Amino acid sequence: MTRDPEPDPGWYYNTRTHEVEHGDLSRSVDRLGPYPDEATARRALEIARGRTEAADRADRDWDGG
Repeated sequence: MTRDPEPDPGWYYNTRTHEVEHGDLSRSVDRLGPYPDEATARRALEIARGRTEAADRADRDWDGG
């Protein structure tokens, strides 16, 4: 198994600027990601919302309601 000496830094969505970034350009506290490509990073808020809704449903199911 060989390691890529220059792995892709990934794509991020910056929650402060609402911009998509390639690599570590901003503070990590302001970023969602990494995502595999720019198009997916542009959907970061939609993806996060869906994951939150799924987790909330799982919590309600676990609580019996």
